[in-house]
Amino acid sequence: MLDALVYHQGDVTIRRRHTDGGGDSEHVFALCTLLGFQFAPRIPDLKHRRLYSFGKPSDYPTLEPLIGGRINVDLIRDYWSEILRIVASIRAGTVSPSVIMRQLASYPRQNGVAAALRELGRLERTLFTLDWIEDPELRRETGQELNKGEARNSLARAVFIHRLGEIRDRTYENQQHRMSGLNLVITAIILWNTKYLERAVATLRQTDNVPETLLGHLSPLGWEHINLTGDYVWSPSKYASANHDGLKPPRGAPETLSKAA
Repeated sequence: MLDALVYHQGDVTIRRRHTDGGGDSEHVFALCTLLGFQFAPRIPDLKHRRLYSFGKPSDYPTLEPLIGGRINVDLIRDYWSEILRIVASIRAGTVSPSVIMRQLASYPRQNGVAAALRELGRLERTLFTLDWIEDPELRRETGQELNKGEARNSLARAVFIHRLGEIRDRTYENQQHRMSGLNLVITAIILWNTKYLERAVATLRQTDNVPETLLGHLSPLGWEHINLTGDYVWSPSKYASANHDGLKPPRGAPETLSKAA
């Protein structure tokens, strides 16, 4: 996950990263914050989540049942320069976040740098948990973003030789080429769906009012109307030349589409 955030090579500025509860670790919270990303995982079982405080648990009577310990601020201060060196190395591309995470996991628990990062992660995870409890919109948005990711993954599994795909390439370079081809096909499907959704909305608006709020519920990730296997029949050049915009006319009359909406 961290490798994709740091080295995604895209033009989009990533501000927040949503994951399920499986990626919810203290080291990930610490590194995400230091690298400038907001880590927002879904918390599936809130009653087992433990908070950490600077003072004694009794100083926070309302939260005392949830507090599992105190944050060791002195340990963070002692290894702060080492932590900054790790973050600078990741940003410079000297080492990847996945390598750092494997090293941190292999260190014994008494290792100073790993322990200091763990304390910093406990602090960040506690702050996020408090936001999660207080902000219903954060919980709703996290669920929506995870649903989008699952829909994209479902599309990828369907496209990958109709759910029977298997990467058999042995080299990393060939595997990258294979996955790049898969991403290209997925992007083409999303673009195709987006263009026709835009055409459908424009057709509906000729006879009826389509509120902008409804457009947020549309998704270009469907594939039921796309033939993923079988024969592909290309239109004759004469027919293709008649469509200057490259799109077929929408199905049904505008009044039919209006009733359907």
